[in-house]
Amino acid sequence: MQSRLYSEEEHSDSNLSGQAISFLAHTMLALGTWLALMFVGYALNPPGVSQFFVLFMSFLVPLIAGNVINRFRQDEMATAVWLVGLIWILIIALWILDMPTGPNQCFQCDATEKLTRTFFSLPKPSGLIDNDGPFLGTWPAAALLGYAIGARLGLRRKEPAD
Repeated sequence: MQSRLYSEEEHSDSNLSGQAISFLAHTMLALGTWLALMFVGYALNPPGVSQFFVLFMSFLVPLIAGNVINRFRQDEMATAVWLVGLIWILIIALWILDMPTGPNQCFQCDATEKLTRTFFSLPKPSGLIDNDGPFLGTWPAAALLGYAIGARLGLRRKEPAD
């Protein structure tokens, strides 16, 4: 009886560590796909590309990658990487909200305007974090969300057992 309990605990521990490794690997794949997109974009440096197009591509390219990867290697943990994106954007948002404002740095902005102008440059960039809000916060979070959605779309439904 005791050896059976020990083997069940050992199995659950190895399953948990396998899930953690899988989650980390899928997070790295999602961010690696997004970084590859950024390297290609900076290497080509096309003129006049809007930030919304980059946001769309930051979502679409990892979505396709997550779909393709999860079609070949079915893994439920791939669908959970959006949580890392959510936590990341919340950390960056808290950092931005704690920043002081001044001339050329979102002078007299309220909290919503600080976040909107930093993450989306609407109506103009805030000047906070050197106008890198989309690169540091929005685009990686969109990549992780896109990867998770693509992985979910690539996951095959399990047939119910009769």
